Amino acid sequence: MTIARWPASRQPRERLLAHGPEALADAEVLAVLLRTGVPGTDAVTLAGAVLAHFGGLQPLLAADQDAFCGRHGLGPARWATLQAARELVRRSTLEELRQADSLESPAQVRQFLTLWLRDRPAESFVGIFVDTRNRVIAALELFRGTLSQTAVYPREVARQALRLNAAAVIFAHNHPSGVAEPSAADRLLTAALKTALSQIDVTVLDHLIVAGNQCLSFAERGLL
Repeated sequence: MTIARWPASRQPRERLLAHGPEALADAEVLAVLLRTGVPGTDAVTLAGAVLAHFGGLQPLLAADQDAFCGRHGLGPARWATLQAARELVRRSTLEELRQADSLESPAQVRQFLTLWLRDRPAESFVGIFVDTRNRVIAALELFRGTLSQTAVYPREVARQALRLNAAAVIFAHNHPSGVAEPSAADRLLTAALKTALSQIDVTVLDHLIVAGNQCLSFAERGLL
């Protein structure tokens, strides 16, 4: 039986409208995004099978396009839907940061960076550029690398800071290995960026490493 034939009290979308999204189980939330099942399988059953296959919501959202689309009942259109939902959450969090009077909440910055970087399959180096009042000007991916390293060019970072008329910057990159500890190369890079940016009066406020749900701060470790 298709979901459309279920009583309204059991249909995920109708339950969401009546009681809010928090009333739904994970499979039901995913079913709302999938919209339909496949022949012989309704959307909720399909969603449950997909979650079991990937091992939960986070592994599902972290799966690359080939792995996602290789699962029966999924495909490029559904991949695009989930990626769009993720991007809306990231942009909403960035909007909150931009609307704040200043970056006074380290927890909010960590949340944004973790959401942005934790599921990247390769290393990505990003910067949050702020003005003299620590208000966010822009959050940019500056460089993208491989599974274990990223080439970062201080001169290009300085050019972006000048273009944005930034007073300071928070750097972050991810470790797909899942280990948040900074490497010797991470420390040398941070020192090189501080030196390059100090020449144009731009302060490095912090450098964070995201590894899964961990987020390590150079500033808190006394490494800046």
